[in-house]
Amino acid sequence: MATTTPDRNLALELVRVTEAAALASSRWVGRGDKNAADAAAVDAMRRTMASIAMDGLVVIGEGEKDEAPMLYNGERIGDGSAPAVDIAVDPLEGTTLTAKGQPNALCVVALSERGTMFDPGPCVYMEKLAGGTDIADLLSLTDPIEDVLDRVAARREVAVGDLLVVILDRPRHAEQIARIRAHGGRIRLIPDGDVAGSLMAVWPDTGVDLLWGVGGTPEGVLSAAAIKATGGALLGRMWPRDDDERARTVAAGIDPERILAADDLVAGDNCFFAATGVTNGDILRGVRFTSTEAFTQSIVMRSRSGTVRIVDGRHRRAKTPAET
Repeated sequence: MATTTPDRNLALELVRVTEAAALASSRWVGRGDKNAADAAAVDAMRRTMASIAMDGLVVIGEGEKDEAPMLYNGERIGDGSAPAVDIAVDPLEGTTLTAKGQPNALCVVALSERGTMFDPGPCVYMEKLAGGTDIADLLSLTDPIEDVLDRVAARREVAVGDLLVVILDRPRHAEQIARIRAHGGRIRLIPDGDVAGSLMAVWPDTGVDLLWGVGGTPEGVLSAAAIKATGGALLGRMWPRDDDERARTVAAGIDPERILAADDLVAGDNCFFAATGVTNGDILRGVRFTSTEAFTQSIVMRSRSGTVRIVDGRHRRAKTPAET
C-alpha cells in the first residue's frame, strides 16, 4: 500500500541526489568558475531527483522560474506518486568555496510533508542564531549578544574567552563582531556556507559553540531541517534589505519582527536532511578521485527517529555520468 507520508526509504534516495550533485560539481573545484560548478550541481540534482517516487514541490529552490530553469521555487519534481512533500535545495552551498577550492562546500537537500516548510516569500535574508541542545534554552535574538555569551559560558562552565562563534565574513556584521570581541569572545569568520556553520554549532567536537549572522533565508530552512534531527536550536528573524522588501514581506503575510524557531521553519516531525561534501570540511570529507573510483562522504538525518548516518560512497567512474 502506498504511503502518504515520507518514510525511511527516502533517506538513501536523498543521499543519491546529493552524491550526484557533489560528483558533478567537484569536477570544478579550484577552477575559478563558480557558475559552472553551480550549473553542474543543479543539473545532476534535478536529473536524479526526477526519478524518486514522490510528488515533490520545491519550496526553497534556485529562485523564481524566470531566473532558474531548473529547481525553481514552485517546480514539481519526482515521478508524481505519493508521498506529497515539500523540498528545499541548495544544489551547491558554497559556489565560491568550490571555485577557490576552499573548505566546507556542500550539496544539500531537505524534504518534509507537504505544507510544512516555511516560505520566506520575497525576504532574501534572515538573522540566525544556532547552538547545541544543552544551550538551546539560552539563545535569544532579542537579548544583547553579550548576555547570550555569558549564559552559554556559565552553562558550559567555561570562560567567555573559551567560546567560539562562527560568523559569515560580511561588512554588515562588523558591529556585532566588534561587540563579541570586546566582550572576550572568539570568532571564526567563514567566507560562505552558513548551513555548514549551523551544523558546526550543533555537531559535537567541532570546537564551535554558536553560529550567528545574517545569511540567506533558504539556508535557514535547510539548517532547521538538520537541527530538528540532530538536536539543538535555531532561531531566525527576517532581515529585509530595504523598505520596499520589508513592505513586500509584510504584504506576503510575514511579520519581519517575529522570532522563528526550527519548528516554525519546518513544521511537523517527519523531515529528512541530506548533504554531501564537495570540498573537505569540518563535518564531511570532500569528493576524492582515483583512476577508477570516486569517493564521497554524506550525512543523512531523519527527525522522526533522530537518526543521523554518515554514508561513505565508492563510485565506479566508468559507471557514473560523463565527467567534464
